[in-house]
Amino acid sequence: MIRFVFADLRRLWAASLVIVLLVALATALGVAVTLQERALRLGSARAADKFDLIIGAPGSETQLVLSSVFLQPAALPLMPGEVLTKLVADPRVAWAAPIGFGDNFKGYPIVGTTTALISGTTTGFIAGEMFAHEGEAVVGSGVDLPIGAEVNPMHGTAGEGGETHADSAYHVVGKLQPTGTAWDRAILVPIQAVWHVHGLGEEQHEGEEHEDEAGEDHHDHGHIDADAPLDERFDHDVPGLPAVLVKPKTIADAYALRQAYRTEDGTRAVFPAEVLTGLYATLGDARAVLMYIAYGAQALVAAALMLIVVIHIAQRRKQIGALRAFGAPRLAVFGIVWLELLLLVAVGVGAGFGLGYGAASVLAGLFTAQSGVRLSVEFTSADAMLAVAFLAIAALMAALPAALAYRQSPVEALRG
Repeated sequence: MIRFVFADLRRLWAASLVIVLLVALATALGVAVTLQERALRLGSARAADKFDLIIGAPGSETQLVLSSVFLQPAALPLMPGEVLTKLVADPRVAWAAPIGFGDNFKGYPIVGTTTALISGTTTGFIAGEMFAHEGEAVVGSGVDLPIGAEVNPMHGTAGEGGETHADSAYHVVGKLQPTGTAWDRAILVPIQAVWHVHGLGEEQHEGEEHEDEAGEDHHDHGHIDADAPLDERFDHDVPGLPAVLVKPKTIADAYALRQAYRTEDGTRAVFPAEVLTGLYATLGDARAVLMYIAYGAQALVAAALMLIVVIHIAQRRKQIGALRAFGAPRLAVFGIVWLELLLLVAVGVGAGFGLGYGAASVLAGLFTAQSGVRLSVEFTSADAMLAVAFLAIAALMAALPAALAYRQSPVEALRG
């Protein structure tokens, strides 16, 4: 019977190919949605693993996490700079690092921070070393800049009329190991240099003290001293900050700090994992809508397949009648028709899983290239159960046209 089935499918290869393609495309839609949503959820969770607590000004917690963890550009409100000084001195804090952003170079965000954050969230250097002066920069693994390259910060983007700080430049001194996060596409510079480029921080006070008798301030707030050694003690006045990333010493310290900086005026402390949970709920709603669309498409394909197969059975009445006339039992005819349709659907489902995986992988690659967050597209046992469910439904559907062939009288078929 198997030999007859394959011979029949080869003879009717065009119709068979149409059935396989319809099933494959309908299956691929649902598989791609499932794999992509899972990859986004797991990839974003891994990206936030290194960031235990984020403290910023009151406002959108979601935007605070997106800007701090995923480096999405946004105009965050500033909180008082003394928050950083208090956190650095807090015995419950292993390290606290400010972040400052707003500038970019060739599309790569320039992030002002400290050596503590780099040491605490990365696994070392591919090449070079940590910055030690204000005019030095460390780049992520996804930044296409060699050691020694010069970086001229631009405020805003070229397409939006951004302005380059022509009198300020950083020199790349190190490239970090991959982390699979948005920080792989970041150019990391000392936070003091960011303040000085924008005329903030300690230099403002020094400029006021060094005004000459005519009241002129000779300090250039738009320039950084490339040879100025770093001082990360933060025991002086600190300008306003968009966010501070905090590594508590213990879980209890994390909750205590979160509570303390949610009640004080001017600050908002969040756990990135909690904020991402809310985002996952929204993502899950969007996935549900797309899955309903996929189920609708699959139902339409199933209806179309039933129509095609029923017409196909009607066109094969004489062939089926001849089989019966030569002594083929009813169950053999039923088995041939049922097995042919089930085999075509099984091939279509397999091809659909392959197409869905390929589409999700392409989308994940595009997302990683754009954001730096590495997405892993992978199957789980739930996907295997989905494939089994598809085949079970196909087996039931194939029984209907097979039953029509089973009940067909050989005499009536040969007469037709």
